[in-house]
Amino acid sequence: MLGRRSVHADVCKRESFIGADFSMQFSFEGNLPENWRDFNKHYIPKYLDSHPGKSKISAGLACGALHTVCKGIKLGDIILSPDGGGNYLIGEVKGDYFYKEGSTLPHRRNMLWYPKTVSRASMSQALQYSTGSIGTVSNVTKYAEEIEELISGNRPQKIISTDETIEDPSVFALEKHLEDFLVKNWEHTILGKNYNIFEDEGEMIGQQYPSDTGPIDILAVSKDNKEILVVELKKGRASDAVIGQIQRYMGFVKDELCDEGQTVKGLIIALDDDLRIRRALSVTNDIEFYRYKVDFKLIK
Repeated sequence: MLGRRSVHADVCKRESFIGADFSMQFSFEGNLPENWRDFNKHYIPKYLDSHPGKSKISAGLACGALHTVCKGIKLGDIILSPDGGGNYLIGEVKGDYFYKEGSTLPHRRNMLWYPKTVSRASMSQALQYSTGSIGTVSNVTKYAEEIEELISGNRPQKIISTDETIEDPSVFALEKHLEDFLVKNWEHTILGKNYNIFEDEGEMIGQQYPSDTGPIDILAVSKDNKEILVVELKKGRASDAVIGQIQRYMGFVKDELCDEGQTVKGLIIALDDDLRIRRALSVTNDIEFYRYKVDFKLIK
């Protein structure tokens, strides 16, 4: 995403670059480690010093995006960037990180933009959801085959890959719709009584929050700011494998995002459970399980 709501897409296309800002007005050249943890350890304190009142959640998101743009993205990688008009710029990374002081999105990488843009409407629903993330950077590598076909003008395949399994697009859409519905109606749920989804300057950053082991479905904070809540949503029956998944996310939050005195709690939401997950949850004190119920009615 080239600025909020793609506001800088035109200049990035015209000057052949991608970039980021986050009000970090100094160069990372000479101090840009390969590992994002080392980058965050060094630059999160600097971000917080220059952004009084910001949380470690906001700082982690900003520094994580900066490291991805400046170092995580490799030479030759293919980039999709929304142009703000319903299409995506497509191009190839052609240069290493450089800093252009006083410019729009000063933390930059040179690009070779392709002549052809891709319409969002031509993408599969799963790819639309993944590229529609509000974050600065989203990894869509698992849709590489579809993207290559879109670039060549071919129709995308009807079967898509999500979470390393092959699924029907309608099933994937259901999970995403459930997540969006929960987020939009958060204040009217039992969770909304005690927690708020993380926001930064009025923009929600707690949905699909990036971690080092995958995106967290929902990241929320208690109204007294003492507890961070990690929510994992499953579209059907949850198995005990989700315990390890949410524990990884909780460990990331504890190690990287918690302020002093904050604790971490996990919450799994699924249509149903089974004996294995009940056994696993019985010896886990910091993870709760909720069921959702879908109610569909036609009223004349």
